[in-house]
Amino acid sequence: MFKIIRKKELNPTVTLMEIDAPLIAKKAEPGQFIILRVDEAGERIPLTVADFDREKGSVTIIFQIVGATTAKLNRLKEGDFLHDFVGPLGVASHVEGLKKVAVIGGGVGSAIAYPIAKKLHALGAQVHTIVGFRNKDLVILEDEFRACSDVMKVMTDDGSYGQKGLVTDALKSLLDAGEQYDEVIAIGPLVMMKFVCKLTKEYGVKTVVSMNPIMIDGTGMCGGCRLTVGGKTKFACVDGPDFDGHEVDFDEAIERAGMYRDFERQQYEETCNLFKGV
Repeated sequence: MFKIIRKKELNPTVTLMEIDAPLIAKKAEPGQFIILRVDEAGERIPLTVADFDREKGSVTIIFQIVGATTAKLNRLKEGDFLHDFVGPLGVASHVEGLKKVAVIGGGVGSAIAYPIAKKLHALGAQVHTIVGFRNKDLVILEDEFRACSDVMKVMTDDGSYGQKGLVTDALKSLLDAGEQYDEVIAIGPLVMMKFVCKLTKEYGVKTVVSMNPIMIDGTGMCGGCRLTVGGKTKFACVDGPDFDGHEVDFDEAIERAGMYRDFERQQYEETCNLFKGV
């Protein structure tokens, strides 16, 4: 059992939880993930390690309330326990040796981008951060990003905060202004990452993306998280989640991501109905 030692609402649909998990905190690195179950009968879901404190022995996760399990998870309070919390899983992000990097986060994907930007900053790299959200109310981790960024740009679709436009607009402006990056790291919705990669390919800039397809066991055995990368089948849970964005078949990934959308919506609505009046 793993105790929730802190809970914070980042926006109406995104929640931060800090979990007491000293063995995981001891080994965790940016880019890796955990798999949790809320209770004994619960679904296994993967969540990226958003932060960790080795001395305190805690691991931070940030999740968006989009399905039945995240709705159930969000009902837990500080002092409650998770039944399972397994990790760290996946390959840590390779950031050593990079001198200048553009880190791009879209929506809740910013929670995955943050620990990478934080580590790059700690290693002495120059970090240019671009984060994008639909509107001002959905902005998360702005202060945390500013603390580890040399350049920081906040984009909103409706212009209600920061600059109006997409993350690709901000990235193109920086590239056109002569900024040269060792690497661009993009994390967010599949469509966002697809178009970031389309842009950077034109400029010849290496781009790494974090892929988070459907996962079940986190060991590569179920095959649910398979992707096509460079014409070969890869498994995000053991080969990733980071991949060369210019080699990812995004169209296939987007199609597969939508396979269970109707079922997930039904489960979410049934869970919400179950909680009504409780």
